[in-house]
Amino acid sequence: MVSLKDIVPAAQNNISTQFVLLDKGRVIGESQNKACIALVADETAAVHFQFWGEECEAFEPGDIIRLTNGIFSYNRNNTFVLRAGKRGKAEKVGEFTMAFVETPNMSEIRWVPDPNNSKIYVKESVVSSHSLMFPPTV
Repeated sequence: MVSLKDIVPAAQNNISTQFVLLDKGRVIGESQNKACIALVADETAAVHFQFWGEECEAFEPGDIIRLTNGIFSYNRNNTFVLRAGKRGKAEKVGEFTMAFVETPNMSEIRWVPDPNNSKIYVKESVVSSHSLMFPPTV
């Protein structure tokens, strides 16, 4: 299992991790074409997670989710999101009992190709320390 603070963008499904679902945005689309973005976190970082199809209704805030063979890559809005993808699997493994932090948010980091290896992404800058889609409540 990898910690969320250690994920980096890649074009392959190789991320296995566990996190708690903090908040979920509205569902866009219908049937198998529907999607929604959520804020998830573990004890090291937070990230935006993209649910597809039936996943949109299968998970609720407070659910602890185990992701197997996930991918951290661009979505249609040119932002980085963690998702199960076609080869990955997201499954509920518990509720509410998990320590978490909301910063840093790995989706709010500007990632750029490594100048020495264009197949690897590196952090260029921090766009925001917290989620801009799910701002913290004060």
